Amino acid sequence: MPEFEGLELDEAKFIELLTKVQSEAKFVQNDKRQGLIPEEGKVAAHLVEFLKPYTQEEGGPLKVELLTFVEGRPNLKITYPGTDEKKTLGFVGSHMDVVPANPETWERDPFKLTIEGDKLYGRGTTDCLGHCVIISMLMAALAEKKPSLTRTLVCLFIAGEEGGESGVGVDMVVKAGHVDELKGNGPAIWIDSADSLPCIGTAGAMQWHITGKGRLFHSGLPHRGINSLELVSEAVAEIQKRFYADFPPHPMEAEYNFATCSTMKPTQVECAKGSLNQLPAWTKISGDVRLTPFYDAKAVYDAINGYIADINEKVQHLPVRGPSSKYTLDLPDCDIKRGTIEIEWGGSLEEMKHIEGVACKLDSPGLQAMKNAFKTVKGNGDPYAITGSLPLVREMQAEGFDLQITGFGLSSVYHADNEYISLQDCKDAFLVLCRVISEMETV
Repeated sequence: MPEFEGLELDEAKFIELLTKVQSEAKFVQNDKRQGLIPEEGKVAAHLVEFLKPYTQEEGGPLKVELLTFVEGRPNLKITYPGTDEKKTLGFVGSHMDVVPANPETWERDPFKLTIEGDKLYGRGTTDCLGHCVIISMLMAALAEKKPSLTRTLVCLFIAGEEGGESGVGVDMVVKAGHVDELKGNGPAIWIDSADSLPCIGTAGAMQWHITGKGRLFHSGLPHRGINSLELVSEAVAEIQKRFYADFPPHPMEAEYNFATCSTMKPTQVECAKGSLNQLPAWTKISGDVRLTPFYDAKAVYDAINGYIADINEKVQHLPVRGPSSKYTLDLPDCDIKRGTIEIEWGGSLEEMKHIEGVACKLDSPGLQAMKNAFKTVKGNGDPYAITGSLPLVREMQAEGFDLQITGFGLSSVYHADNEYISLQDCKDAFLVLCRVISEMETV
């Protein structure tokens, strides 16, 4: 469209706004386990102040709304009106909270913007404060140029994403009907991934802790004890074997270019503290399930719980490690006669369903627009899928949204120490989003 010619990111204004937003990173860290409850209102205030001259109240075209369900933790909706109320385009999902950062492990202050050449360092520069600023800059640029768009453009910055929370963010916005105009009228592009390509699939995440309980005894008399470390190791191996039999690679994973199939694997081990000449009374193995969107979280939850029950019933049949290793004892005056295993999930089933994976519609005009835009600006628009997770996206899709996914910066620095985003990537992101809008005008 001619209206988009010459439109590009104003570097000076971008750095100025990102500096302000980045200064709030310390206050929007999200981790309930550490007592960190984000105050997204601090970030929203900077964005609202920046957009104020372009609002309808000030004679501009933008409608800016704070949608608050928990005090101090708003969602921010920005609307650029089009001429056809039945045609829309959504840029949603960029979030105003961040994962925690430990200043002691960073080489720079994670809570302020540090510029080194093309790299902009700070917690959230990629995930996802930088995205919020890029999109705000785009909306301001549109408000200044005032192109006549057929499609109404709706942007939504959300609260509570990093905690996978319900009751505060996009789930409540959707439930309250605040973005109903995006249903069935055009794609809603979730902008919170990375690597400057369309992402057409994500996975669900289900964390688990499996504890084996045995009988503490002197390791010189192993026949009188139950080694919980051996017990839980064999139990987890058996559970993995059954998981891969029941949830094998799915044919659709190849179509979506998933790098891996669904997986269940241990990642951490913990046991009762004692001396090296004692069999540990309990041992806990923790890990996760990464579930491609072609399987249901409840089915996995029920299946693994069933494996646990069956193993406990037949614990004596688990493989042992040597002739003195055993999981049941037939000894007089023995306080513990059977080893057992227990599972503790990393959240309720409802919470795990909040982060189920999603398979985006492959015939969506939004996906085609992104592919074209990335190819024009970056030279490559080939989609990918990943077994990383995004909360609530599958639920939005189930509500009737044509959900598509993309993002900018590098996935390798997401949640990492010394997180950064390239200034050039930010400039390219601005151009990509402009081109997506332009492409969708022809649909």
